[in-house]
Amino acid sequence: MDQFALLVVLDAKPEKGKEVEEFLKSAQPLVLQEPGTTTWYALKMGPLTYGIFDTFADEAGRNEHLTGAIAKALFAKAEDLFSTPPRVEMLEILAAKT
Repeated sequence: MDQFALLVVLDAKPEKGKEVEEFLKSAQPLVLQEPGTTTWYALKMGPLTYGIFDTFADEAGRNEHLTGAIAKALFAKAEDLFSTPPRVEMLEILAAKT
């Protein structure tokens, strides 16, 4: 069972919702190249609220992801796409059904 996770909450600027959706979809090929990322989900949580949820077997995988291509691209576009800075929550998984 994966023990570590990330939840990133993204609040899109009103005119940038579609761009955020396309950005998240375009990130999938990048995450496929990360062996330490076990699962990865791009989410729409509300009209202008988006998220990323991913899981990892260990902290090394999570740390690799946090310094990888998706994170770099996300923070490079943050000022243009989001009304607030991305909120990154470091989570521990207590139980799961897989």
